[in-house]
Amino acid sequence: MQIKFNFKNFEPSDHLKSYAQTRFEKLAKYLSKNDNPELQVNFEVEKYRHIIEAILTAKNLHISATEENEDMYASVDLVLDKLEAQVRKIREKAKDKHKSKSKTKVRMDIIKFNKEEKSGPIIEKTDHFEPKPMSVEEAALQLDTLKYDFLVFLNAENERVNVIYKRKDGNFGLIDPGI
Repeated sequence: MQIKFNFKNFEPSDHLKSYAQTRFEKLAKYLSKNDNPELQVNFEVEKYRHIIEAILTAKNLHISATEENEDMYASVDLVLDKLEAQVRKIREKAKDKHKSKSKTKVRMDIIKFNKEEKSGPIIEKTDHFEPKPMSVEEAALQLDTLKYDFLVFLNAENERVNVIYKRKDGNFGLIDPGI
């Protein structure tokens, strides 16, 4: 990550430059090198106010943060906290968006056996649906209230498609194909 510093109304110490450099390099862990991230940090002193403005730009990303304090080092830390929070929020949104795109779809076929003809089974109807994420206990309660013999659901604990069914003895059985 490329970091550029601008100073207005004061001469910075080498210690301040190195401190800011090491602190702002922490942002690199949230960004890809392929995005060519660049951070522009503007330091300004007006009487007793120490103002820092940081602008982070990368591919499809432009965020900024400003902080004002009586201590320049504290301002660096506060601006860094703001930028980190924004970058983390954007990353989480991207992860959630990616997760929601990868929903599992299930296909259910209704097969009809014709006893008069000696041919094989015929698929009478096909249905596609997205199973609802729920726990095994939740699925058992829902199946108990329904008039169906089985329920296909997305197991919230392991994120796999499972089938819960009613057994002849009144208990429930669980099919988890990922085990």
